[in-house]
Amino acid sequence: MNRPGEEMYTLVERLYPLCRSITGDGVRATLDIVGEYIPLQVHEVPTGTQVLDWTVPQEWNIRDAYIADSTGHRVVDFAASSLHVLGYSVPVSRTMPLSELRGHLHTLPEHPNWVPYRTSYYKREWGFCLAQETLDAMPDGEYEVRIDSTIADGHLTYAEHVIPGQVPDEVIVSCHVCHPSLANDNLAGIAVATHLARALAEQTPYYTYRFIYAPGTIGAITWLARNAERVEQIKHGLVLACAGDPGQLTYKQSRRGDAEIDRVMRHVLAASERPHHVAEFTPYGYDERQFCSPGFNLGVGSLTRTPYAGYPEYHTSADDLDFVSPEAMADTLSVCREAFAVLDRNRRYVNLSPYGEPQLGRRGLYDALGGRSDTKQAQMAMLWVLNLSDGEHSLLDVAERSGLPFDTVADAAGALGAAGLIKA
Repeated sequence: MNRPGEEMYTLVERLYPLCRSITGDGVRATLDIVGEYIPLQVHEVPTGTQVLDWTVPQEWNIRDAYIADSTGHRVVDFAASSLHVLGYSVPVSRTMPLSELRGHLHTLPEHPNWVPYRTSYYKREWGFCLAQETLDAMPDGEYEVRIDSTIADGHLTYAEHVIPGQVPDEVIVSCHVCHPSLANDNLAGIAVATHLARALAEQTPYYTYRFIYAPGTIGAITWLARNAERVEQIKHGLVLACAGDPGQLTYKQSRRGDAEIDRVMRHVLAASERPHHVAEFTPYGYDERQFCSPGFNLGVGSLTRTPYAGYPEYHTSADDLDFVSPEAMADTLSVCREAFAVLDRNRRYVNLSPYGEPQLGRRGLYDALGGRSDTKQAQMAMLWVLNLSDGEHSLLDVAERSGLPFDTVADAAGALGAAGLIKA
């Protein structure tokens, strides 16, 4: 059994029915469930708080919503799917003809049995999302329209989970928690991030790892505004989204393009021989665009399978539990673990015996390799590490120049360091 994959899928199943938005009790309920897997520090930021060029909005909560025909039958029912209501809809309780109601209905004619996901965060509006075939079957006449919602002063909610490292320098992992019943975007990302955090907590990482669960855009902006003085500690970062669909992995590079996380992800994906795509940075997408905005310019990339808007099911009811799989999430998790293993061990060393080649045999370094099937490769790794340990080349530089596996190079560095031949 693919245990990590099955556990992530179970988490996605638990989160799927909840109605999430950029604020509200759905976000809190989501974080409560994630908090059963890893300890979270939850932050509540009041409505009206200035965060960079934005202001924390009023909080939206919804209890019920429906469109009922003249017999009382609910033609569209929020209880059946949280996608049925336009996000941030103001409260409504009216009876109106279909001709008037149509202006508040959203469908996907090209996919007549799918329900679209639509929002109106910053413009007071109300509406319903439904399948085109449902709309086509609605006869003219009067309909009862009810949205039992509130928009009032409250809070924006986000959470953090921190894994202390050997150094205070940080790697951030961010995922958005604002979308309602969309399994790939981004419940799969939440699940992968959570299980990545659990895996890292079983180790003693070099870096400190900070996991951020926040609403998209406004959540990341709020986090940055509240942590601006700590930004210098952030050395690397990864935004996780769309982590469970059947497509190949896609890594979107940071704005810098040559950040260490960019090099590590390119190396790991190429070395794994997985089908993948490396994309250039664009200022559109997920929250990498906030972390990579020019004032911060952090080394933060984005890992997805099929990118945003790159699959027909994106932001529709077809992004359901059947669209994601344990196997795809396990594969995404595996790549994250491989990448962070490289990132965590990638150092620059100085050769303490740089004049000529030091005698490895009398230090027991050759003997220590006896019987290994990769003895020759390990010996070459030692020679490469010694030769390039000039304080300017990292172990990833060594691996790429030598063509040797990074793990072999890192193991060689460990042995040389223990023998007193190099130091970080």
